[in-house]
Amino acid sequence: MMDNFTPGPFAEELAAAGVPDHLHAWLGRYGIGALVVKMGIRFLEMSPERTVATMPVEGNTQVAGILHGGAHVVLAETLGSFAASMHAGEGRHAVGIEVSAAHHRSIAAGMVTGTCTAIHLGGTLATHEIVMTDDQGRRLSTARITNLIRKNAPGGQ
Repeated sequence: MMDNFTPGPFAEELAAAGVPDHLHAWLGRYGIGALVVKMGIRFLEMSPERTVATMPVEGNTQVAGILHGGAHVVLAETLGSFAASMHAGEGRHAVGIEVSAAHHRSIAAGMVTGTCTAIHLGGTLATHEIVMTDDQGRRLSTARITNLIRKNAPGGQ
């Protein structure tokens, strides 16, 4: 069991990713995930109702030199999953059961901002819409994710 005073093994990772201090006790033993680190995702806001993060285009492009469509989905699923997990609360966890995305505009350089907004926060399901925009605020893609909320099994998830 961890106390709220001893940093977990991922304290530096959480701080570098912009995770607010009040969430470090929750994520301190697990971190944010290797893919989130690799993609360069940095959180700006984190709550069940609204989670916002940025991701660089550089390093996340496809062969044509534009942001990979899968990178859009990684950002969307990251935001929706973290938001749903915060909604689930202690003793429960979120499991993604559906994700979809529509791509509206390409981007070849700069930063992408993903804004995740709750559509439904229920006892067993959480659904979020995630809008990705460029530095000028133009919509790049729209995604939607639904997570199933489950009770943790005794001794873990």
